[in-house]
Amino acid sequence: MTTQHITLTVNGEARDADVEPRLLLVHLLRDVFGLTGTHIGCDTSNCGACTIHVNGQSAKSCTMLAVQADGAEVRTIEGMVAGTELHPLQQAFWDQHGLQCGFCTPGMIMQAAWLLDQNPQPSEAEIRAGISGNLCRCTGYVNIVKAIQQAAGELQASASAPAAAGEAVAAEA
Repeated sequence: MTTQHITLTVNGEARDADVEPRLLLVHLLRDVFGLTGTHIGCDTSNCGACTIHVNGQSAKSCTMLAVQADGAEVRTIEGMVAGTELHPLQQAFWDQHGLQCGFCTPGMIMQAAWLLDQNPQPSEAEIRAGISGNLCRCTGYVNIVKAIQQAAGELQASASAPAAAGEAVAAEA
């Protein structure tokens, strides 16, 4: 079997592998790199459990070939944590009980992170539209939407906090 050497950055770390041209990116992440937070739910891109970011864009890794990620910047759910501190979306899903079995949660959080990058203050309707490609079989989405709203507020507050602190320092000078 012919293999192709690929190099990519996964969660800030340069990685490389020799892969068969038909290997799906989700299998590279899970089976080769051991990043099992990216789940396989349907193999057809319908459920969104495999959602990751590729070059800053939301992507369903179960329908993307690993060779298509050659040279790319990839972020998985494991890359959302800063040290031991949860990302605001992860914390909000915990706080708002936005998960039950947890199977869809990594993909849902990755999609929500992309959504908030695109639209930092989405309405409830925009949140629901933004996560519509990610299925949750356990919840009614109410708490997922609340979690995304909470995280949006926290991310907005933290984004404006350094500016406000800088303005206070400038005012004192």
